[in-house]
Amino acid sequence: MKIIAYHRVSTVQQGHSGLGLEAQEQTIQGFARSKDAAVIASYTEVESGKHNDRPELVKALRRAEVTGATLVIAKLDRLSRNAAFLYTLRDSGVDFIAVDMPEVNTLTLGVTIAMAQHEREVISERTTKALAIAKARGVKLGNPNGADALRKAGKGNTDAIKANQAKADKLATNVLPIIREIMSSDKTSLRAVADELNRQHIRTARGGTWYASSVKNLLARAERLSS
Repeated sequence: MKIIAYHRVSTVQQGHSGLGLEAQEQTIQGFARSKDAAVIASYTEVESGKHNDRPELVKALRRAEVTGATLVIAKLDRLSRNAAFLYTLRDSGVDFIAVDMPEVNTLTLGVTIAMAQHEREVISERTTKALAIAKARGVKLGNPNGADALRKAGKGNTDAIKANQAKADKLATNVLPIIREIMSSDKTSLRAVADELNRQHIRTARGGTWYASSVKNLLARAERLSS
């Protein structure tokens, strides 16, 4: 098991003094030992509770996503009252564990989503029934040549290509900051960057191994996205 640690202190003073931070670090390290897991990266948020932006959380979630690691939070009790934090955590799709509130998981965070899904299903069911009634009354529904037209246009294949491109774009956006961090040190060659990405457990789009060529391709994609 790989762990990304996320800590939070509520004021700048606490951040500078380490008040509360050491306890969170010890909690996560203890959890990691109990699971025979490795903490591969750690992020600390220092902010006021009045602000909803959490840049370190975003970084932690991106690192968890590209490594396949689990985000571990020592204390979720106060954070659980912050809607912006919960929405960010929920929408990330990243697995997480709160040591102090182990009963909280993606399922409990997804209650709102489940309710929205239920509402959509109800609407869909009503629409289906309405269409059935209209059809029984002799109303012609849809385009009889629609399916054939879609096949000729290759729409299904186009949608799949777009989905793969979107996935590759997202990976490039998430991994680029990590590559920049690596290249800011003495590891500037594509081969050295690839080796460091592999060492940090960063996954490629297909979950494979990084090579100089794959690093080059990702940098080219990131440049196209920024232009």
